[in-house]
This record gives sequence, C-alpha cells and structure tokens, in this order.
Amino acid sequence: MKDYHINIFYSDEDGGYIADLPDLPHCSAFGATPAEALAEAEQARQAWLEAARAEGKPIPEPRYRPAIYQLAS
Repeated sequence: MKDYHINIFYSDEDGGYIADLPDLPHCSAFGATPAEALAEAEQARQAWLEAARAEGKPIPEPRYRPAIYQLAS
C-alpha cells in the first residue's frame, strides 16, 4: 500500500510549520519545526483514519502526488 503524501510548509501567520494531507479532507497539524509538524501529522492521520472507520465513512486511496512526480510519469 502506498502512503498518504504530507505537505509541510512554514506559515508566517501561525509562526510555525503546517503539515497537511491532501487526500484526507481537513487533516492537518502544526509544529514548531518541520519534524514536529510531521510527527503531529502522522498522529492526525491515524486519528482521521480511526474516526472514519468508526463512523463507517469511506477512506480515500492515496492519490495526491506533487507536480514534480507527475512530470516524470
């Protein structure tokens, strides 16, 4: 199984790093460093997937890939 892509970027507005998972709606996390944001995003992903399973909601397949990967196809 492929894993979900995680975008990490610095947010001036928030004063830290945001990590978001484009394939999972509203799934994102914050951290003071990129590594912290990634760790928080991994926890958010687990919580998102567990909540979706518990509610019987569909879980999307990992599909998102940054544009650079799409050019190589």
